[in-house]
Amino acid sequence: MESRAAVAVNFILFQAGWFACVLGAARGFPWQGALAGLLIAGFTVLRSKHPRGELALAAAAALGGLAFDSALALSGWVDFEGAVPVSSLAPVWMVVLWALFATTLNVSLRWLREWPALGVLFGAVGGPVAYYAGERLGALSFTDSMLGLTAVAVGWALATPLLLALARRLEAR
Repeated sequence: MESRAAVAVNFILFQAGWFACVLGAARGFPWQGALAGLLIAGFTVLRSKHPRGELALAAAAALGGLAFDSALALSGWVDFEGAVPVSSLAPVWMVVLWALFATTLNVSLRWLREWPALGVLFGAVGGPVAYYAGERLGALSFTDSMLGLTAVAVGWALATPLLLALARRLEAR
């Protein structure tokens, strides 16, 4: 069990990485924001109890996020700022956000691992809230907000419990 301080630090680091990625993209510095987020994710992985498992979890989340956000971009429902290196795929800063999210699953969001149904709800609400906040800050835009946010809700409702289960499985090894 993580101490309250470790949980708080994990949450604060995630938020710092989120803002670095989102504001970096919104202000025309997507690579710098992604690098800051990647450094935070790397620090969190290295400081974890099981760095190899944590790295595998972050990599799996990043790959899943790349696929999901690329599908959103290719559908035309979401337009990401700083879409580099390929404009029709998810930008690097979004992929880093997925890895950052994964670094919370064994610390500040660990409690969700015991409640898979709550993980579905957490993803279905938290995903759209984060994307909407990113839109308000200028990092992305929806061509059709209702359709785009619904797709995000469904995707995150599926991804969150799957990543929580993977976190549990990797930790058990």
